[in-house]
Amino acid sequence: MQRSVSHYRNIHSTAALESLGHRVVNNFQAASISSNKLFCSMALARARLPTPKTLLAFTEDSALSSLKSLGYPAVLKPVVGSWGRLSALLKDIDAARAVLEDREYMYPMYQVYYLQEFVKRPPRDIRSFVIGEQTVAAIYRNASSDDWRTNTARGGKAEKCPITSQLDELSLKATKAVGGEIVGVDLMETPDGLVVHEVNNTTEFKNTVPATGVDIPSIIVDYLVSIQKR
Repeated sequence: MQRSVSHYRNIHSTAALESLGHRVVNNFQAASISSNKLFCSMALARARLPTPKTLLAFTEDSALSSLKSLGYPAVLKPVVGSWGRLSALLKDIDAARAVLEDREYMYPMYQVYYLQEFVKRPPRDIRSFVIGEQTVAAIYRNASSDDWRTNTARGGKAEKCPITSQLDELSLKATKAVGGEIVGVDLMETPDGLVVHEVNNTTEFKNTVPATGVDIPSIIVDYLVSIQKR
C-alpha cells in the first residue's frame, strides 16, 4: 500500500514497484490522476460528475481573462499540492495581478493556472473515505475563523458527517473516475446539491477516526487482505 505523502516520491516509487510486477494500492494511473488537480478535474468531468466551474490558463494575460469570465472572488490553486498550500483566494483584479506576478517567477509548474469559481457554501467542506466499493466514513471539515480554507492541517475542525445517498453515490463514482481503491473524496455543499472538487490518493485519517468512531486503518487492512486472496 502506497502511503507516502510526498507527491513525487509517491508516484515514482509506485511506478518502480509496478515495473517489478508488484500490485500497488493505489496504482500508478490512479495516483497520477488524483494527485494532479487538473487531471482529476478532467476525469471527473468525463464521468459527468458535478464539479465547480474550472478554467485553465498558461499565461498571466490569459489567466486574467479567465478570471474575468469566472468572476470574483475566484480561487487559484497549484495543480500539485496539499494542505491548502499556495491556494489563493482572489477577491479582485488587483489581488489577482499581485499573485499572478509572483507565480511568473516561481517554478514552471506554478505557471499552470488552475482557476476555480469560489463556491457559495457553508464555511466547511466534506471529506468522504472510500475503501474498495464502500463509503466507510465522512467528515465535515469546518474552516477556522481566520481562514477560508478547510484543511485540518490549517486548523479546520473535523466533525462527523452523515453518509447520505447522494454523498455515497458521488463518492463511489469519483473513486471509479480516477481508478482508485482507497481514496478520500472532497465535496462541497451548494444550493443545487453536492459538487466534487478533488480526489485524494493518499488521504490522511488521523482526525477522522476520533470524529466518526470508524476504525479506518482496520478496514483498510481487511480490504488489502481480501484482495490478496482473490
